[in-house]
Amino acid sequence: MTDHPDLLPLLTTLQHSGFAFVTGQAMRGMLEAQALADWPAFAASWSDLAPDTYLAARGRRRRRRHAVFSAKAGGEVHRERNQPHFQSLRYNPLQGDIQRWFGPIRPAVADGPSLRRILGFCRALFDALAPDTRHWHIEVHQFRIEARAGEPGEPTPEGVHRDGVDYVLVLLIARENIESGTTTIHAGDGSQLGSFILSRPLDAALVDDARVSHGVTPVTPFDPDRPAYRDVLVVTFKAAAPGG
Repeated sequence: MTDHPDLLPLLTTLQHSGFAFVTGQAMRGMLEAQALADWPAFAASWSDLAPDTYLAARGRRRRRRHAVFSAKAGGEVHRERNQPHFQSLRYNPLQGDIQRWFGPIRPAVADGPSLRRILGFCRALFDALAPDTRHWHIEVHQFRIEARAGEPGEPTPEGVHRDGVDYVLVLLIARENIESGTTTIHAGDGSQLGSFILSRPLDAALVDDARVSHGVTPVTPFDPDRPAYRDVLVVTFKAAAPGG
């Protein structure tokens, strides 16, 4: 089933429910703390994200960077050339059917031990969930959702949605001066299957995107006079044809 026995409980939960919430402490154990040697610099890189101009055109605030990777089942993860992020209107009614180009994730971040360990963890877990998949198309997004007085931040401005991929990891990097931001998981008929708040670094949500949809409630500042934001890393895996 998997060559990583420490992943078995998580694998079982995902197979049974289609989603899982993992505490930061548990994620740190599975990722192995020593493998996150550059974590302070990795987390600090969220202060270097560029405004999402596509979303700003609709009156919303978000900062992000993006990168594309690929991997063979059981193999190493390789960064690909910069590419646009594309979702159909079926999955993103707010910004679907357009090619969106974002600032690329910095090389020091993309090649650093923290991101590489996270991607290796995802590849091993998703390989086990989809043993017939031989090649993966992987996208990585750094997101900062900002909130201001009278202007809540929207982690999922498209609402409850699916991403149009196979599997999704949402990993919390930091929360600063915000409240709410509840992740909700929904069945195909819209009924809620679960909810939780990613509140500590490395708290994670894992989603089988074909089986469930997800959303996050808006965030608001505790103190309107201080910066308020929610930083997350989103990693998506989608089966791809060889060389695709």
